[in-house]
Amino acid sequence: MHGTGAPEPATTETDLALPDGRTLHAYDTAPGDHARLAVVWHHGTPNTGAPPGPLLAAADRLGLRWVSYDRPGYGGSSPHPGRDIASAAADTAAVTTALGIDRFAVMGHSGGAPHALACAALLPDRVLAAVASAGLAPYGAPGLDWYAGMTASGVASLRSAAAGRAAKEAHASSGAVYDPEFTPADLAALHGAWAWFDEVVGPAVAAGPAALIDDDLAYTAPWGFDPADVRCPVLLLHGERDRVVPAAHSRWLARRLPTAELRTTPGDGHISVLGSAEDALAWLRDRTTD
Repeated sequence: MHGTGAPEPATTETDLALPDGRTLHAYDTAPGDHARLAVVWHHGTPNTGAPPGPLLAAADRLGLRWVSYDRPGYGGSSPHPGRDIASAAADTAAVTTALGIDRFAVMGHSGGAPHALACAALLPDRVLAAVASAGLAPYGAPGLDWYAGMTASGVASLRSAAAGRAAKEAHASSGAVYDPEFTPADLAALHGAWAWFDEVVGPAVAAGPAALIDDDLAYTAPWGFDPADVRCPVLLLHGERDRVVPAAHSRWLARRLPTAELRTTPGDGHISVLGSAEDALAWLRDRTTD
């Protein structure tokens, strides 16, 4: 983690041209090292896609290789208006194939968690295991009060997305301020190792709201897959004090996913739950070791 004094693996960045004319900006911490298990990181909203800095040293110690990419519209990746959550599977397949990676694990936090589950559901012959941290359940999930427990500004933002692109764009341009209502534990994490988020949130926000709008529209539309179709091992992580995505979402997913293990932590919020991420990486390694 940051501050340990241990050198962190260098990250190689590359632009991948897709057949449809789009570009994906990809990251790799161990190019060509196929002895390491590749873990594809799916980033949150609004972030760019660099692998999680606080976890670089832990992954290296565990013999893992981070691979990631800027989701369409973020960073160096072309926009893909109208994309759904399921589209992450095709983009992930393109990135990993270009890097010569056949089978891999996936890990996502916040908005990245549904995208990681999409890969697990739609790439069953390639995804070995998945971690989904502080992630949403599908919009309209039966038996789930989807907005219950969310911060008021989050409800307003996502309700506008559910009303369609015009309503979401109007909300984004209205000057409404989003307050994630971070817990004291979240704020401590953001002033500690996870100050790293400044490196990926700042550029994403500076580029404007278009990619965030595409993300929120995807979260509140049909995802393009059923979580029940996931067959690989899945670890769900959630803080019970999360007001960005309430823990009820992961509890719903745990009931729906046939192979899921749910770990909730009573004192954690949306960011501090990442204190469990190193253990989750060890879990991934253990579930994918022959």
